[in-house]
Amino acid sequence: MNEVRTADLCDAYESELQVAAPLLRSYGGVRAFSGLISTVRVYADNVLVRAALEEKGRGRVLVVDGGGSLRYALFGDRLAQLAQENGWNGIVVYGCIRDAQAIAAITIGVQALATCPRKSVKRGEGERDILVSFADVVFQPGHYLYADDDGIIVAERELDT
Repeated sequence: MNEVRTADLCDAYESELQVAAPLLRSYGGVRAFSGLISTVRVYADNVLVRAALEEKGRGRVLVVDGGGSLRYALFGDRLAQLAQENGWNGIVVYGCIRDAQAIAAITIGVQALATCPRKSVKRGEGERDILVSFADVVFQPGHYLYADDDGIIVAERELDT
């Protein structure tokens, strides 16, 4: 894909887009990313996040609905490295990450609410590839996400960038 510019995509495709409320911040070594959406819903537990990222990403974006919790990190540098190695384009976390400095040096797009040094619990609870909703957007597996420093947008189809 060409370089993502969400403002340009909004100008060209406004009626086809959902635009996320500006709640998330960029942490990854790649500031602009896009791809087919895959989802995980978890709370304070990142076992399913790891399981998803162990799969071949094939340019997808993993959207993690962590319930907006700021108590535990659901993603860190080891998972960022795993995601990059397995071909994921990005990760969007409605919750916290950790190892922010290390993640900034990894060639992967990462957006999250905040950082928290506390690791997650490991119970394996949650759901995969379901509709998740936060930041005024419904993230549906199979739809497309586009992210850059201006924000996050979602479309039902792949857009010309």
